[in-house]
Amino acid sequence: MKAKIIAFMALTILSASCSSDFLDQEPKSSLTAAQAYGSLGKIEPVLLGAITNWRNMQKDRAGLYTSLGTDEAQQGALQVTGDANQAGLDLYNGFLSQENQAIGQLWNDRWPVIEVAAQSIRALGTNTEDDSAKRDLLLGEASFLRATLMFELTQYWGEIPINDKAKSAEYGLKRQPLPLVYSYIVADLERAVEKLPVTQSNPAFPAKGVAQALLGKVYLYAPEASGYRDYNKAKQWFEQVIKSGKYSLLPNYADVFSPDHANSSESLYEWQYTNNWPDNNQIQWQTGSRVLANMDQYAYFGGYDLILPTQYCYKDKTAGGIWEAGDTRKAASIRYDFTYKGVTPTLPAGFGGDELDPHIKKYEDIRVDGKQSFWNSGKNKAYIRYSDVLLNYAECLNELGSTTEAESYVNQVRTRAFGGTLPAGMAWSGLSQTQFRDQILDERMCEINAMFLNTIIRNNKNLFGSRAFEGWRRMDLIRTGKLVELVGARNKWAKQNGTIAAFHNRYPIPIGEIKLNDEIGPEDQNSGY
Repeated sequence: MKAKIIAFMALTILSASCSSDFLDQEPKSSLTAAQAYGSLGKIEPVLLGAITNWRNMQKDRAGLYTSLGTDEAQQGALQVTGDANQAGLDLYNGFLSQENQAIGQLWNDRWPVIEVAAQSIRALGTNTEDDSAKRDLLLGEASFLRATLMFELTQYWGEIPINDKAKSAEYGLKRQPLPLVYSYIVADLERAVEKLPVTQSNPAFPAKGVAQALLGKVYLYAPEASGYRDYNKAKQWFEQVIKSGKYSLLPNYADVFSPDHANSSESLYEWQYTNNWPDNNQIQWQTGSRVLANMDQYAYFGGYDLILPTQYCYKDKTAGGIWEAGDTRKAASIRYDFTYKGVTPTLPAGFGGDELDPHIKKYEDIRVDGKQSFWNSGKNKAYIRYSDVLLNYAECLNELGSTTEAESYVNQVRTRAFGGTLPAGMAWSGLSQTQFRDQILDERMCEINAMFLNTIIRNNKNLFGSRAFEGWRRMDLIRTGKLVELVGARNKWAKQNGTIAAFHNRYPIPIGEIKLNDEIGPEDQNSGY
């Protein structure tokens, strides 16, 4: 890990400093921590580079890998046959192992950003410059960044190392117990809530609301073994977001995904993209149909079938799926019709067979149609939306015994989903606590699968800135203990292979980490791998 972190730090600093002179004439490849973090003016662009790299993790294939292997999304047939490592994410076979390169990328990409955040937190704690407001802002941003990445890592891998520069000698690079890991995540987020402003002029930077919402998610999603699963505390943090008055649902569900409504009142945070490299997200390239790509490279819903909705995710309830009659989210989320410029395509020979099955629609960016390849898709991608907060808040109320009140918050979301008025019989009412638990997972699948373009400015410097889906599904399945049951029944490839097991609730520690990190050995691997 140490070697990878040091190498990446140089790249991060270089990318962050492309429009600043903070490095002066020093060789950029040999910066010391003191040089890179020696003043507020130096920390700011380094943090900007880290936030940009966090954004870049969410694009292209890597930004979709954690959504594969769920009951919501799976790989296209040609993708499964083309790359054994990638196929393992859905098949849950022997290729989902410590040698899996996709898993290795997810792990490796996150640690260097945590390193930058940890270095910034340490430097800001000893900084004595007069600008306390700027110092607090940077400390809030760095704390949020470290907490966010640590939360992802521990949700997927369990016990992880802790990067605290004040305790490097004590913690080293070994995996730490869950209670300690979660204590850091909570402390970082509490600091972020304290230091971050209510609004940031540059939406690429987190504000107070998203830190509050993530704290709520931490208390809701934390495993029991961590000692941090706490519905009361989760409820309180979600409640602060709701009562802030800053956020609201857009009246029309489809507008959530329109570039005309980027960074709207429904958005607590979204990663910022444009239609131009390197700030495009390339997600449509992975979510669209190769039949359309075969017809016209400028067809805006073309692509290469990396990730498709499962049958459960695209079928109506009457056909064994999820969608209720009249739910407007269905047409906004899933593409069923592939007619393009008056031509209804047919499936060419030699394709996988599912290229004209329903596809994910939310990442389609019509702005590129006929002008640019769909590789240049550039809608923003949602991290946390207000509807997610409402549904999480409702879960907390249900777990605390207030199911009737919980139903009212779900009905807020459903009212929008049905066009502003809930038809008779569509409101949630009279559910038991257990019925609510079962139904909320389906409601989250219908609602939480989206994204959003904008050009943003900070300090007069131009910076350009999408989960199926919104990326919470795997975590939802893990925290509810439903991963094996629901994925095994609903994901075509997992069901076909029949090998998904309880140990798959965690990803394997990558072999590269075991080889490079002297404090994580084969004996420290997650059980089952």
